[in-house]
Amino acid sequence: MSFIPNLLTLLRAAAAPVLIVLLEDKAFHLALLVFILAGASDGLDGYIAKRYHFETRLGAILDPVADKVLLVSGFVMLTILDLIPLWLLVTVVFRDVLIVGGYLVLVTLNGSVQMQPSAVSKVNTVMQISLLAVILAQQAQWIAIPMLTTVLVSGVFATTVISGAHYVWVWAFGKHSDVAAKREIQATD
Repeated sequence: MSFIPNLLTLLRAAAAPVLIVLLEDKAFHLALLVFILAGASDGLDGYIAKRYHFETRLGAILDPVADKVLLVSGFVMLTILDLIPLWLLVTVVFRDVLIVGGYLVLVTLNGSVQMQPSAVSKVNTVMQISLLAVILAQQAQWIAIPMLTTVLVSGVFATTVISGAHYVWVWAFGKHSDVAAKREIQATD
């Protein structure tokens, strides 16, 4: 039973190519359904892992990767379909690359590094999910509120920039930089 959360996470990652194909075919109703089911699996795998103490290091790595694969796939396809502006896709992807690159640098300099998403990063993720869901719902003609998309695009952009800047600030001037500085001092002594 302990494998169920990781299996759900892998299924969520596997939903990304399905989402891509559905969006390529402009099957927005089905794409929205896949996106909703993937989101539900995210909540369910977390609940099961915590409730039954099935948390694993693998799960801690796979869960955010599966989320990012799904979100970036949706952003790329909706940009190709001209439903999301290219500049927003570039901003979102650049922030993610910056975070992964920064993490790799910290691990190289400091060894093991504990990463915790910031509050603004969590808000950014909710904004990204909301933007994709609203665009899919509008394209499926479930809702018709064009101004909501405009507000969400602005919100995603703002929280993407702020959270990216926050990570850079914490890494450059936070506790991680102190550890690296201490190791450099010790190495020269």
